[in-house]
Amino acid sequence: MAFFKRLFTWWNGATLGTLFSVKRGFVTVGEDASGNTYHEAKTASPEFEGRKRRWVIYKGYADPTTVPAEWHGWLHHTYDEKPDELGIRRHDWQLPHQKNLTGTPGAYKPKGSLDRGANRDEVASDYEAWTPGD
Repeated sequence: MAFFKRLFTWWNGATLGTLFSVKRGFVTVGEDASGNTYHEAKTASPEFEGRKRRWVIYKGYADPTTVPAEWHGWLHHTYDEKPDELGIRRHDWQLPHQKNLTGTPGAYKPKGSLDRGANRDEVASDYEAWTPGD
């Protein structure tokens, strides 16, 4: 069953055709903390305006939100250097990259959210509805 999943589905990792194409025509340039691997074409392509095509193969489920900002910039040709060559300085107040948790049990639900009972503290700026005859 795992073979057929690999052969026909792309959301649980790259298909065999994608893996074959990437191994044949691309060079692996790096890996991020999530285990995603990044690849660049060996030759430039006219359909990409003379640039080399860049590719990510996700580890596990294909979720673009697992790509950190540094690698996103590299994938989209914002800069040519790989993230480890850029010398990006991370500040101590910056949190590590986290994938988007919207729609999962780990999603952010602020106080007053419908998922938390819709109860919140009253504030002075709360709207008070007008009723005719007042």
